[in-house]
Amino acid sequence: MTLVDQLAPARFDREAGYRLLDVLQDETTQQAALPGLERTAPGFADWIVTALFGGTYQREGLSPRDRQLLNLAALAALGGAEPQLEGHVRTALRLGMTRQEVAEVFVHLAPYLGVPRALAGLRVAAAAFTAVDEEDAR
Repeated sequence: MTLVDQLAPARFDREAGYRLLDVLQDETTQQAALPGLERTAPGFADWIVTALFGGTYQREGLSPRDRQLLNLAALAALGGAEPQLEGHVRTALRLGMTRQEVAEVFVHLAPYLGVPRALAGLRVAAAAFTAVDEEDAR
C-alpha cells in the first residue's frame, strides 16, 4: 500500500470557504486584507480562503467559537500579527463572544505568554472594540 493510499484526502471547498468567510469576517476586515494581498501576491488570497476557510475550518471536531479562541491565543502568542489579531477579535464578536470574553482570553494568556504579549492583545482588542462601535454609530 502506497503512502497516498494510506492517507485520507484533504477536503478543499472553495465556494464553502468564501461563504464561511462572509459569515465570519465583516467587510472591513476582508477589505483590509484580501485586495492588497492580491495586488502583492496574486492568487495567494484565494489560496488562503480556500485552504483555511474551505479546508481547515470545514473539518469536524471544533466549533467556530472554539476555533476563534484558538486563533486569538495563537496570534497573541506569535506577536507581530496585530492586523490579523484585530480581524479575529472582530470575528469573535461576530460569532457572539462578548467583549469580556475576548478580553479574558488575553488575561488568561498572561502567565503563559507573558504580560507584554497579553497587554498587546488587550490593546488590539480595545482598538477593535472602538472601531466596531464607530462603524455601528454610522
